[in-house]
Amino acid sequence: MNSMSEPAPTLPYKGKQSQSILHKRPTRLADSTSIASPGSAPGFTNLLCFAHLRWNFVYQRPQHLLSRAAHQCRVWYIEEPVWQDKLALDIRKVSENITVVVPQLPRGIDEPTAIRLQRQLVDQLIDQQTIIDYMTWYYTPMALPFTDHLRPKLVLYDCMDELSAFLGASPQLIEQEQRLLNRADVVFTGGYSLYEAKQKRHLNVHAFPSCIDYDHFSQARKSAGHTGLDDPHDQAAIQGPRIGYSGVIDERLDLELLDNLAKQQSDWQFILLGPIVKIDPATLPKGSNLHFLGMKAYTELPAYFSNWQVAMMPFAINEATRYISPTKTPEYLAAGLPVVSTPIRDVVRTYGGWDRVVIADSVSAFQRGISLALQQPLGNDELALDQFLRKQSWDRTWQHMYRILNEQTAPVTWA
Repeated sequence: MNSMSEPAPTLPYKGKQSQSILHKRPTRLADSTSIASPGSAPGFTNLLCFAHLRWNFVYQRPQHLLSRAAHQCRVWYIEEPVWQDKLALDIRKVSENITVVVPQLPRGIDEPTAIRLQRQLVDQLIDQQTIIDYMTWYYTPMALPFTDHLRPKLVLYDCMDELSAFLGASPQLIEQEQRLLNRADVVFTGGYSLYEAKQKRHLNVHAFPSCIDYDHFSQARKSAGHTGLDDPHDQAAIQGPRIGYSGVIDERLDLELLDNLAKQQSDWQFILLGPIVKIDPATLPKGSNLHFLGMKAYTELPAYFSNWQVAMMPFAINEATRYISPTKTPEYLAAGLPVVSTPIRDVVRTYGGWDRVVIADSVSAFQRGISLALQQPLGNDELALDQFLRKQSWDRTWQHMYRILNEQTAPVTWA
């Protein structure tokens, strides 16, 4: 393996501004008082988030960031609609300052009616809950048709994935994303590759790649004085070297790679945690050493990681993975696991130089990488890697984001 050279830039990363901007934006008047610290008063007291992911789905970027945002303002997490017999809003608090909102729409309505009714429900929420002085935070551009009438203090697009490349994406997504980019005051991206794609289309783009709750995952580490966490009951009986994956199981995984690995290395046990989404479970590879254990709570993950020998990221190399920045990379590493990954661009860029990370572009390379990791799980750069991981925290990322958002809500003069 190559020794670690120069790591990727620490957050936030903001490169040279693109000149191909399609619209003029206001000039923000900001001074030192407008760059807020996490404890200072925010420029907004409510945050309306429009998301394509359910709050109780896999615990990932939205939950990490908005849980931290809730220390400064009230967060309203508005999910995609569900279809019921009547028009209604399902409103439930999940913590003191976080409320999950699920629009319920009547079955059988057409798309224009669905947009009109969602607009009505959003207005109802704002009116009934007395939501004033708010910003809007978009994870999905598909929410824009029923929210483009709102007049928030700030519009943020947190682009965590290239959704248009995903299986089943709406054909309208690209058009709606351009409308959202035209409207947004600031854009965050979930990785450097996404940043490079979006910075040509907006004046104010910042890269915030996947981060880590270091203390949570470092519980999994084994050391001379710590034997690790107890083995969860559903993998305790699985004997042999364990190679694990945790995350959504969908079209982004290279199932052929996984199938070939399992067949060629029958003595290795492949454990996959996570929900199966958008693909037929019948298409998953089968074998006595393949174990799909389902979705696990975020709190449970360190116990699973603690009892694996190697972590894997067998992603396919295709349009759906071109811009991903997998959260699991730093989580695996914080847990003390060696990592073998296909050459996902942001993984190679940020982690590919560390001794404990192997980049493999074929079945045979994956086999060699896992074999090497089983024999020699640690590298010569463990101290430096540990220091690097500690800096990639969600707390630190939110602090940077928060300062940018408060800067954007400073007084405005129009050029």
